[in-house]
Amino acid sequence: MQGREADMPEREQKTIGALFTELTREVRTLFRQELELFLAEMKAKVTDIAKDTLAVGLGAALLYFGAFALIAAIVLGLATVMPAWGAALLVAVAFLGTGVVLVQRGLKNFAQLDKKPEETVATLKETVQWAKTLRNSSRRRTRFANKYDTRKAI
Repeated sequence: MQGREADMPEREQKTIGALFTELTREVRTLFRQELELFLAEMKAKVTDIAKDTLAVGLGAALLYFGAFALIAAIVLGLATVMPAWGAALLVAVAFLGTGVVLVQRGLKNFAQLDKKPEETVATLKETVQWAKTLRNSSRRRTRFANKYDTRKAI
């Protein structure tokens, strides 16, 4: 064992089957962790979407009731020349104004919301890069083993 093999530090010798078993276990763990990250990220995004949906729904309800109040104000204003229509008109404007503000804020938040699970995408890209590096590394070792007729390079 002179030359290159003497310079190499001693490593734990594992069979190819043991290496593949370990790799399979590591890949399963990695994908399980990726799935957990994806689920956590999507849960946070769904919570944000639920809040914005509530704001849009509340705004729409206020617009709906504001429209009825406006109709009541118009009816009261035309039916009589009493000051009751002024109060109904004031309530309608308040409902409509509040409803418009809530709907606009909710729609703006929807538009700004990032719907992609960015952390999961980034870690998956890292995983793909790691797998490519591992594949290229094992190819080099296999070529070395074939060239020098040794099995220890793996």
